[in-house]
Amino acid sequence: MSLKDRITADMKDAMRAKDAARLSTIRMLLAACKQREVDERIVLDDAAVVGLVDKLIKQRRDSITAFEQGGRADLVEKETAEVSVLEAYLPQRLSAEQVAAAVASLGAELAAEQGRALGPGDMGRVMAAAKARLSGQAEMALVSAAVKQLLAK
Repeated sequence: MSLKDRITADMKDAMRAKDAARLSTIRMLLAACKQREVDERIVLDDAAVVGLVDKLIKQRRDSITAFEQGGRADLVEKETAEVSVLEAYLPQRLSAEQVAAAVASLGAELAAEQGRALGPGDMGRVMAAAKARLSGQAEMALVSAAVKQLLAK
């Protein structure tokens, strides 16, 4: 069963359970998937759906920060509930130690390819490779922090 099929099945379950908050979040996710499919004229695979879920969670977390600063506890609660629903569709995440180890391995590979030590000017190259390898497995903020730490050595 593909991830999109699982999301559709969960939407039907939320309808049957009359769980309005979960239903609206799942509908928003399916609408975002459909919008991307129509815009790009593609059919999303599981990796693309995970990337879209990641993007939506990041948007929600940014909103939570803004609403906390604005003193809007009601909206913080709503966005937090949406994040918890969306996180159910993500694969198991790597820990900070695992991300650091993967980035260190990647940095060693890139340094060997170039025949020189990596420096701060290689941030874009390392991030592009890390994003390709770790997309959907780790939060990009953790990856970015690990890359900065690697290049600062």
